[in-house]
Amino acid sequence: MNRVGEPESDRLARVFLSRVFEPGDEVGGRWVRQWGCAEVVRRLREHREPPAGTGERRWAGLRARAAAAGPERDLAVAEAAGVRFLCPGDTEWPGTLDDLGDARPLGLWVRGRPSLRMWGLRSVAVVGARACTEYGAHMAATLAAGLAERGWVVVSGGAYGVDGAAHRGALGAGGATVAVLACGVDRPYPRGHTELINRVAEQGLVVGELPPGDHPTPSRFVLRNRVIAALTRGTVVVEAAHRSGSLVTARAAQRLGRHTMGVPGPATSGLSAGVHELLRGEAELVTDAAEVVELVGDMGELAPARRGPVLPRDLLEPGARHVLAALPARRPARAEEIARGAGTSPDDAIARLYELRALGYVERHGDGWKLTRQAIVSVRGAPGPC
Repeated sequence: MNRVGEPESDRLARVFLSRVFEPGDEVGGRWVRQWGCAEVVRRLREHREPPAGTGERRWAGLRARAAAAGPERDLAVAEAAGVRFLCPGDTEWPGTLDDLGDARPLGLWVRGRPSLRMWGLRSVAVVGARACTEYGAHMAATLAAGLAERGWVVVSGGAYGVDGAAHRGALGAGGATVAVLACGVDRPYPRGHTELINRVAEQGLVVGELPPGDHPTPSRFVLRNRVIAALTRGTVVVEAAHRSGSLVTARAAQRLGRHTMGVPGPATSGLSAGVHELLRGEAELVTDAAEVVELVGDMGELAPARRGPVLPRDLLEPGARHVLAALPARRPARAEEIARGAGTSPDDAIARLYELRALGYVERHGDGWKLTRQAIVSVRGAPGPC
């Protein structure tokens, strides 16, 4: 592990503290900032009296955890599982995590070969409901595959539903993906995603704040989401109810000044209600990977202009279109009547009518002109059979 500027004792102290403090503990982060890791470890081991502003019960709980911590043991278990420990200041440490201030991770446990810092520079989070619909799973997989094909890293939480679909979409496209877990990275959770998370570790990266063997809790899932938001250039929420944890990721992204995006769903779907609430605020509406990249990418990475199919009548000159539109749908009309409807002279109308006849839009009926069946469908937009 390449190290810049801090001694190995600081690494051991951070591993030690990862057993003591919960992820995102801002009080612990403030102590580390003010006193340094080694001094925090010393106080936890030697001081019976809590620091000013800390209750005795909390201090006793931290000291009990400290008594059971074994950083050398954790590093040995991690090495045996192919896991490395990153600290702030390492060459692989993503500087974007520093935006979290005192809630910044003490360190990160990482499975996989690529550089987390380099991957984080061009990454997008795709998150959403665990109990997603088929629509949500399809959109997550399609978005992730599109991002991967454009050279972007897809970051998610490894959970059921949208997270899993996003990882599978990126893997299926042969792209890069990162799973940020709320437990030890040596024990994939949920268990039903063990094979998927192992595939992510082989093709990408599996990341977590908690030391080897540690288990997830509801609060750890919520706190994990701040890492997903800080690591990436933007967060896309595919499906989310009003109380979805993925909205925590989106709000963290907004606080950090990252792009926040949402994929709209049916207005009647409760699983899209949280996304729609985001879209009523400051989130951007996106429907595919090109629109995501337009927001988070570099200047000039624009999504293609959206337009419907080009129809044959769109290729007509404006004057011919006006004459065509002036013909009645079900009966012949004389050139003078057509000219009035088109706002032109009879001579011009006749010239346009002969042009339209050559293209198959109109036909002569005695002294009048009538739309062909082809023209009725084209001009009036008559629907075909269901």
